[in-house]
Amino acid sequence: MKSRIPLLLASVLASSAFVLPASAQEVACPVKIGGVLSLTGPIGSVGQNIAKSAQLAIATINKGGGVKGCPVEMVLRDDQGQPNVGVDAAKFLIEVEGVKAITAAISSGVTVPVLTSVTADAQIPQISCCSSANILTELGKQGKTGGFFFRTFPTNQNLAYPPAMIAAEKGLKRVAIIYVNNDYGSALSENFKKAFEAHGGEVVKAVAFNENQASYRAEVSTALAADADALLLVAFPVDGASIAREWLSLGGARSMILNNALRSPDFVEAVGAQYLTESWGTDNAAAKGPELDSFREAFSAANPGIAPEGPGIYNIYDAIMALGLAMNIAPDLSGPSIRDAMWQIQTEDGTPIGTGADDFAKAIEVIKAGQGISYVGATGAVNFDQYGDVKGPALVWSVAEDGTLTIDREIDLREMDDLFRKVDG
Repeated sequence: MKSRIPLLLASVLASSAFVLPASAQEVACPVKIGGVLSLTGPIGSVGQNIAKSAQLAIATINKGGGVKGCPVEMVLRDDQGQPNVGVDAAKFLIEVEGVKAITAAISSGVTVPVLTSVTADAQIPQISCCSSANILTELGKQGKTGGFFFRTFPTNQNLAYPPAMIAAEKGLKRVAIIYVNNDYGSALSENFKKAFEAHGGEVVKAVAFNENQASYRAEVSTALAADADALLLVAFPVDGASIAREWLSLGGARSMILNNALRSPDFVEAVGAQYLTESWGTDNAAAKGPELDSFREAFSAANPGIAPEGPGIYNIYDAIMALGLAMNIAPDLSGPSIRDAMWQIQTEDGTPIGTGADDFAKAIEVIKAGQGISYVGATGAVNFDQYGDVKGPALVWSVAEDGTLTIDREIDLREMDDLFRKVDG
């Protein structure tokens, strides 16, 4: 697998990608990585487990040797799902805590302003576990990110095209959409419409809603009036549960299509599993293999009673591991050096590196020897393109009568490529 290094960086990387760690350099210990995640607010229930996975990655890095001989510390701040809070948190982490890189954020509505208002100008690498908005790619194409943005979560089309294909396969012709009024929600709604029309369907109504409302009756009533076969609900668990209950109570079809953020036990419990057995959704899939198995075992051991499932927990782990590897590859811990090294965690014929601490320790030794690595994480091979994006497979999930979230089908990369060609031409 070839490393996707932007051409403008290639000459710099050729001479500086692999160097001895900081025993011969001056590095202040501990090395700090910042985290801006939603621990409270509309997606707080999702964010809590994502944060646990991030801390597991930090523990793995430290057990495997840290960064340039130093332990790594995560300094975590709660963005509450609010853009202004996220921006302030990122500024604090950079200006006060002195973090070398940031993982931010879960919601694209927070990720984008953190990038445009803070990290790009500060030249601090930012990696997101969960933001899929297309605007992040567009900002890269416009040269507004400086190459400092990365994500381990595929773009919005990965979440929008598969449900459109599955809806068509199920014979649905008319779909209404209720979507959260932010970058993530509007992009998913628009991309689903594009894909559903490519499969012969029609979006009969698309209704935006603002978060944290006392009632969503007006939005639901508007969508119901369109006489749709099904509802595509694009929301986070708290608001999503309120909207789903309202939709069902007013006589809406039980065949709801649910976005990836609603693949959550909290959402299922709030609505009632018995009302969701005809509903289904899609999500990004983790690649099967020993790396995923190793992560799942480690997560379960570190977090007893919490299933190693749910939005973002694989992606955040790989995001932090990618930063740890890049920091060891980089000649120093300046933002530009870490940024350039992010494209070097996946090199052609590099030594395979998995998700465990022993793998991380092996990576350090390989890097010391001036050789390349190839990181294969919980989500599969992590290979950033020139805009910091990744691609991935998808899955179809549903809710069993006992509330269990089940995986009904997996859509591999080949089928995803065919789907993208059908929709985009």
